[in-house]
Amino acid sequence: MAVAVVTGATGGIGRWIALGLAKAGHNVVLIGRDRERGEAARAWIAGQSPGAQTELVLTDLSSMAQTRAAGRAIAARHPSLGVLVLNAGVFRARREQTAEGHEMVLAVNHLSPFVLCSELAGALRAGAPSRIVTIGSSTSDRARIDPQNLELTRGWNMLRAYSQSKLAVMMMTFARATRLAGSGVTANVVHPGTVATGLVRAGGPIGLAWRLMALGTLTEQQGAVTPLHAALAPALRDVTGQYFKASGIVQPNRLARDPALSAQVWAATERLLAHQ
Repeated sequence: MAVAVVTGATGGIGRWIALGLAKAGHNVVLIGRDRERGEAARAWIAGQSPGAQTELVLTDLSSMAQTRAAGRAIAARHPSLGVLVLNAGVFRARREQTAEGHEMVLAVNHLSPFVLCSELAGALRAGAPSRIVTIGSSTSDRARIDPQNLELTRGWNMLRAYSQSKLAVMMMTFARATRLAGSGVTANVVHPGTVATGLVRAGGPIGLAWRLMALGTLTEQQGAVTPLHAALAPALRDVTGQYFKASGIVQPNRLARDPALSAQVWAATERLLAHQ
């Protein structure tokens, strides 16, 4: 049975992605922070797909040490992987730092996927043909990025932090696609659509605006459709380094295709992670 790993799998579109992979016959490893939510997600999947094989890995993805440890534990238990879905993400109304000193949005949305991909690369190669699916955002389409200021110690605002993190993870996914060329491992980015999830948990005017906007958005189940297409469609077996919206390939932000800038972002990311 092929093994799939899904981050942020205990709620939102991640739970539906995990269900879709389970229904497709995968043993699904759910990565989440909360045991109660995780066990509830496993029970929900079992109810929807009797006989589904799932595992729960408890990890705080804002911690690079925990992310690295989780990746190593998964690779040791499952030396061959078929799918890695990098779905977990956060949006913050105020600048916060993690316990390791990183800006929170960058840590969860970009640094953690980078670490997890690195730790699971060998297992993905062993499981080829295999796929990396990164959940991106249309906010990256017009984003700008400064490799020397990824943590936005200067000029932080909530939209800039989120959009830059999503552009960064897109760039690193495309760069990884290039590095994995010929290995049988594909790496693509998916914008799931504007989905009514719990991504924004702020109170006040920001939270109210999000809740009002959510009235006209996709359901979580609908938001899982394009990620599952990228993860499972037979026609996409050899498609790599692409950006998907509504199950079709679209052009990303031109900065995402800039090899020199991507190399700078990769190097800057490695510097941020050098001691963790």
